[in-house]
Amino acid sequence: MSAALNVPRSKAEGSRTDSIVEGEFVFRAEDFRRIAAMLHADAGIFLPEAKSTLVYSRLVKRLRILGLESFRDYCAFLDEAGGADERQQMMAALTTNVTRFFREPHHFEHLRTTVLPPLLEAAKRGGRVRIWSAGCSKGHEPYSLAMTVLSLMPDAADRDVRILASDIDPNVVEEGRAGRYDRGALDGVPPAELKRFFRPDGGRGESGWFSATDDMRRLVAFRELNLMGQWPMAGQFDIIFCRNVVIYFDEATQAKIWERFSQKLLPGGTLCIGHSERLSGSAQSRFTNVGITIYRHAGGKGA
Repeated sequence: MSAALNVPRSKAEGSRTDSIVEGEFVFRAEDFRRIAAMLHADAGIFLPEAKSTLVYSRLVKRLRILGLESFRDYCAFLDEAGGADERQQMMAALTTNVTRFFREPHHFEHLRTTVLPPLLEAAKRGGRVRIWSAGCSKGHEPYSLAMTVLSLMPDAADRDVRILASDIDPNVVEEGRAGRYDRGALDGVPPAELKRFFRPDGGRGESGWFSATDDMRRLVAFRELNLMGQWPMAGQFDIIFCRNVVIYFDEATQAKIWERFSQKLLPGGTLCIGHSERLSGSAQSRFTNVGITIYRHAGGKGA
């Protein structure tokens, strides 16, 4: 396969003493810097050199699949005109998709008791409700949002209520769109919600798998979206969840993302962020903290 890639073999490109990680392939500091620069340029994600071992372990499979002999060859391939698809594969391998249903449950409780009731009352009168799960991973978060909405308004999918679920990784977007999970992945779903919102799915000859109901699927739209790129959504949102995503960005990029979220939230809208994250930059002045990592948009610029 490697011959078809037109990447030169380079066993002599450096000695093992050049490698910053012990392993099958030589991985030089220069290789790490090139990969980190590409990931930052493509996705805004900052990789300190302390992550070199993680980068090696995540990408070594890609080198084997491509039939390459060194990380220098891999970087050369990524830089080629035909390397765009592999850069997407690299990004997917390096981004973390650890998630679970109803993660940080106080966020969903705040929505259920405080935020959603007036929004859904307005929806009953023909109003519009929009929720965005930014960095949705495999769908656990947007489906948790959908369950919270449907528990309060069973016919929400028939109203003007929609949840946008976006992620930079097309692989996890497809998994979320499929809405199919094994029993272990559903451990965070209470039994009553599991029975109501998921159906046993042995369609592939497998047992212990469940699929999201049609009402859940109708409520959630999955889209591939790079937070560092253009946001094609014309309207604003009542609620934005972006949790444990911007923690991987440098400070300047974090401030830029918070600012863009402030412009996409309606006055009084709710922003929920990860437990290790803090608002920064100019956006801070437009939010009021109303709970643990829960913020209310106070209006002003961008509202």
